[in-house]
Amino acid sequence: MRTIRPIQQISLILFTATLFTSTVNAAESANFYQGKTLRIVVGLSAGGGYDLYTRTIARHMGRHIPGNPSITVENMAGAGSLIATNHIYKVAKPDGLTIGHFLGGLFLQQLLGKPGIEFDSQRFEHVGVPGQDNFMVGVAKSTGITDVEKWVASKQVLKFGGTAVGAGSDDLALMLRHALGLPLQLVNGYKGTAEIRLAFNSGELTGLVNAWESTKSTWRRELDSGEKRIILQATLTPHPDLPKMPMALNMIKNEADKKLLSVVIRAHGATVRPYVLPPKTPKDRVQLLRKAFMDTMKDPEFLTDAKRANLDVNPTDGAELENNVREISKLEPALVAKLKEILK
Repeated sequence: MRTIRPIQQISLILFTATLFTSTVNAAESANFYQGKTLRIVVGLSAGGGYDLYTRTIARHMGRHIPGNPSITVENMAGAGSLIATNHIYKVAKPDGLTIGHFLGGLFLQQLLGKPGIEFDSQRFEHVGVPGQDNFMVGVAKSTGITDVEKWVASKQVLKFGGTAVGAGSDDLALMLRHALGLPLQLVNGYKGTAEIRLAFNSGELTGLVNAWESTKSTWRRELDSGEKRIILQATLTPHPDLPKMPMALNMIKNEADKKLLSVVIRAHGATVRPYVLPPKTPKDRVQLLRKAFMDTMKDPEFLTDAKRANLDVNPTDGAELENNVREISKLEPALVAKLKEILK
């Protein structure tokens, strides 16, 4: 008969205790959500891409959460989603019943010292990202512009719409103006792409840097009519939908500027649509919601709904989102200083 040594006994007891605790916590989490309402706070206005992604997810995610809670969506627009981001970090209870969705470019803006930021991006509990964005430069047909190089040569100044520094529409417009000399004037302060679209259609704005994923769904009429023309990709690789469209990275001669643009593209691509929980949310609920989020991304009914809304689904899980946020924070000081100057 084999004798179990004291140290083995202790290890077995600790393992059993840990397994029991995990099982109990998982059961408690499952019971916790029964009869509850989970709220998703969107930092931009209704009608835009962030809102559309969230409302589509909200119609399906409850089925994948034990206890099947109902899910509501609340828009908390303002300051390029900074108001909502600060709210999730400082005000929302860390009980697993409030998820935040905002412009992921704010992770980079924290590193750059943007005024008004009251959060630490690495302390959020990261749930996942439904799709990575690929930004495109679009201009109004009325400008007569069809070619980037001819636009630069003409020195025709176009008014581009934005929400606030920290949004992809704003950061990439400023970065492209610096790196390529695009003659554009950035007009920010709009609450979201829905308001920008109205200003574009009225002639108040004549251009925009926007995610292709959002453009395909919320700018469909303008694209189909030709009123909005895509003339440049701000992407790391050509998008399959627009394989022959010129790429900004290929037009930049300065290697430092090329590196800077690459960093900004990554910041607004892999982390651009984050769903997060407040800091100190119980880990078992974080894991439960991470799993529910990714299960939703594979749900045939959700995918059908997303396709109907022209939403691209190319998800990353909470662990990968967490890692990407960590990587952004590792930018070397010289790069940080130059980006501050460009994006100020």
